[in-house]
Amino acid sequence: MEDDAPVIYGLEFQSRALAAVQGGTDDVMFMVGTQSLKYDNQIHLLQLDEDTGALNKQIFPHPAGEVWHLACSPADSRLFSSCFGRLEEGSSRLGGAIWSLPAEDDGGSASAALTRLVDLKAQDISSVQWQLVDGSQAVGVGERQLTVWDLDTGRGSAAVSAEITCPGRVQSLLACARWNPHQCCSQLAAACDAHVRGFDLRSGQLAWAVENADAQLVRDMDFNPNKQYYLATCGDDCRVKFWDIRKPTEPLQVIADHSHWVWTVRFNHFHDQLVLTSSSDWRVLLTSAASLSSEPFGHLLEEDEDEPSQSRARLEDGQLCRCEEHEDSVYAAEWSSADPWTFASLSYDGRLVVSRVPRQVKYKILL
Repeated sequence: MEDDAPVIYGLEFQSRALAAVQGGTDDVMFMVGTQSLKYDNQIHLLQLDEDTGALNKQIFPHPAGEVWHLACSPADSRLFSSCFGRLEEGSSRLGGAIWSLPAEDDGGSASAALTRLVDLKAQDISSVQWQLVDGSQAVGVGERQLTVWDLDTGRGSAAVSAEITCPGRVQSLLACARWNPHQCCSQLAAACDAHVRGFDLRSGQLAWAVENADAQLVRDMDFNPNKQYYLATCGDDCRVKFWDIRKPTEPLQVIADHSHWVWTVRFNHFHDQLVLTSSSDWRVLLTSAASLSSEPFGHLLEEDEDEPSQSRARLEDGQLCRCEEHEDSVYAAEWSSADPWTFASLSYDGRLVVSRVPRQVKYKILL
């Protein structure tokens, strides 16, 4: 396939849940869940064919209800969690569960179905994040409380190991949570209204806080995977901000390239100068934050005198490219876990776009 040509996949129903399949797979795979009130919902498992650029699909019924969030196990490519809407006593409630995909030899069967392994019992879980190392724990985000489970998917159990409530006003709401990859997964960060709080799971105490990270509401955040203490946030003030959690009084850098709420911010897992964002302005932006990355001057390789100077140009801060194939709010964007140059974005109208980092950007990073 052409490096810069996006691949577009359309779902029949509206959708806002997207996840990159992990668990050590070498294939570029994404998972999407539909959100329909009238019809049976589905999980679409999509694999990118590197040669043809086609997306090979498998579709599984999701009998629990409309899918609000998906996350994949870091240890097993067949395991994933879903958060879904369900009706209880005439009102809508959010619940969560862990599922297993069918075995590979059953994936093509028309009767293949998901296996519901574990119910994640907590009140109104809007999202679930797997522990980053081996997936032995998961944290669920409720309206006012974080619930941490010790998982045993083989036995179908999830034991509550911690429950955390953000300090502050009674009406404070939780939007999302992230494991800190630099603290041996003993620390969690949670977006609480316009603030971000870091909690130490060993003591259950507040470890750090970023006050007023957003002028209105923090929608998402992500830790830099290669540089300790660095955190990116985004939200309803249309800005992406980069923080050093040791000095949280002022952001290190602010990007104001979106014109509406920013729903997703993601560091590239390998090249942390690449930052992916999606917004209700229908756009997905790829931005360089090279000055804050673990490779501020690129790779330290010997320069070849015969090599053109243009190919050795350093990657500067700023917008690198934009994806404008969407025609509705883009609620999710994710990097592939198998290929650092591939990412996917999903808009509410059910349009999934798989894109590549432009070749000239890739060469500036690698050369």
